[in-house]
Amino acid sequence: MALAITGRVQGVGYRWWFEGQARRYGLDGWVRNRRDGSVEALVSGPRAAVQAVIRRAHDGPPAARVEAVRSSQAEAPEAPGFRRKPTI
Repeated sequence: MALAITGRVQGVGYRWWFEGQARRYGLDGWVRNRRDGSVEALVSGPRAAVQAVIRRAHDGPPAARVEAVRSSQAEAPEAPGFRRKPTI
């Protein structure tokens, strides 16, 4: 599942927080900042775990102010595990 998260989500630890959530639920994929100020993620794993992380993505860490989380179908990541990727 591909996610696009908008709002005040950069400079507030959102990627680190999201990575922790994804690892907690045993998901594969990645998260990264985009130059437009949003955060982009790709998550793959058991449906219930993916849905749980999407629900949590709406809250984010305490300093974040999430406006929207858009999700769309996507192919699974190429490598297992979860990581942060460089900004694009």
